[in-house]
Amino acid sequence: MNDFVFQVTDSIDHIIRSIPLFKVEFALCIGFLLSIACTLIFDKYWKQSSFFITILTIISAFIILLTQHDYTNHGFYGMLTVDKTSFFARVFISLGLFVSTIFLQQHFANRDFKKRKGDLYSILLAAGIGLNLFSMTTHWLMAFIAIEMVSICSYILVGYFSENKKQAEAAMKYALFGSACSAVMLYGLSLIYGFTGDLNFASARHIQGLIAAPEVMVSIAILFVFTGIGFKLSFVPFHLWAPDVYEGAPTPVTAFLSTVPKIAAIILMARLATAWISTPFYFSELTFLFISIVSIVTMLAGNLIALRQTDIKRMMAYSSIGHTGFLMMAIIGYSNGQQDILFFYILVYTLMNLASFAFIDVLEQKLGSTQISSYTGLGKKLPLVFTCFSLVGISLIGLPPTAGFVGKLLVFSSIFEIYQSAGDQIFLWLLIVGALTSVISLFYYFKIPLYSFLKTNKEDEAVISEDSKISIMLVIGVVLTVLVVLFGIFPTLIINHLF
Repeated sequence: MNDFVFQVTDSIDHIIRSIPLFKVEFALCIGFLLSIACTLIFDKYWKQSSFFITILTIISAFIILLTQHDYTNHGFYGMLTVDKTSFFARVFISLGLFVSTIFLQQHFANRDFKKRKGDLYSILLAAGIGLNLFSMTTHWLMAFIAIEMVSICSYILVGYFSENKKQAEAAMKYALFGSACSAVMLYGLSLIYGFTGDLNFASARHIQGLIAAPEVMVSIAILFVFTGIGFKLSFVPFHLWAPDVYEGAPTPVTAFLSTVPKIAAIILMARLATAWISTPFYFSELTFLFISIVSIVTMLAGNLIALRQTDIKRMMAYSSIGHTGFLMMAIIGYSNGQQDILFFYILVYTLMNLASFAFIDVLEQKLGSTQISSYTGLGKKLPLVFTCFSLVGISLIGLPPTAGFVGKLLVFSSIFEIYQSAGDQIFLWLLIVGALTSVISLFYYFKIPLYSFLKTNKEDEAVISEDSKISIMLVIGVVLTVLVVLFGIFPTLIINHLF
């Protein structure tokens, strides 16, 4: 009995000592509850109360997060890790949440929507909690809980706005596909726990358990686990849900899904690769091979299929899939001690993607269409929008003088260094395919300036809705574009502060 009391007391003391690691997420939890309360009570009197509570919560959580810079510790029995990796990941997640919240508010500001919009802000905060946990853990159970938390929030965001059969079908497909992937991942985790008795994939006990287990069964379990991670990253062959969902969901939701969850999923993959790569575990020798092959296939599939798209949101969906492959290439550099390169490219990708969807939303509001052909001849009427949109496209391709060029150059340089030291041909193929797909992306990103500036509308001129007020979405898009160009000319402004 005394031993039991001692264990309980020790556990409580450990949890209390771990609470400071959770203070950022605790602030998001409080904001989540306040947002729900505002939606139920105060939105009747002030419609923007839940929106402002959400914005203040994200800002407050970010300020608290700044106090964890240069802080390294583990808590909750190794389930959470606060270090520089989790710090920078949560900084970028906060940026994505902040912009996504404004996107949602602006998108529905002038629309007659029967459902309560305030519910969406609390869902975004709940997703933020899951994403933060996702990026802070090396524990499979916590990772699974975080994935499910983010997934459920994503299902609600997509399904909440279903107004026609196409959108309802996209939401249903997303939920069913995600549920199946989660079930497969959970089964894989149960196998891994049976082999190891430990779910912390960075621990020696976990690695020893995997080494002792039959290789065939371990391989099956690992592939099952990667099913869940692949769903969040939407790498091939788990990308099938992305185009329909991105097209069917409102543009702000698409912007969120294509950007913020990928930050956390990439960090989890990077932690996993780093934990396994230097161990005697047999899969450590195959980790780079697995990541490289998935990266190559994903880059090729995403960019080649994007060539045939006529809807800008579907095109960006396949572009996002292609960039997932490139982000996985950057994981290899991260595992070899070049963490700053991965984080620089994550930041650049976040800025580029959010800017792209900001302009897509502005144009959708004015034209009522997301077809690329609807942009024909509008370059002279909307010069600021299409000039900035074209610059973002240039950055997504990876051309100077943009941050996308610097990011891709750094990733290519890191892979080339690894190829020179290791001499493995797979890294050479990774470089070739990465360069080739960047060239391929030129042809579909060039559609934006091609239709807007170089083509003229032979039919009646497109009707553009007039709005005397300055669009906040346009301002955000322009600011993000300026940052993309600024970090392309002066990349040291960011790189010097990363690791």
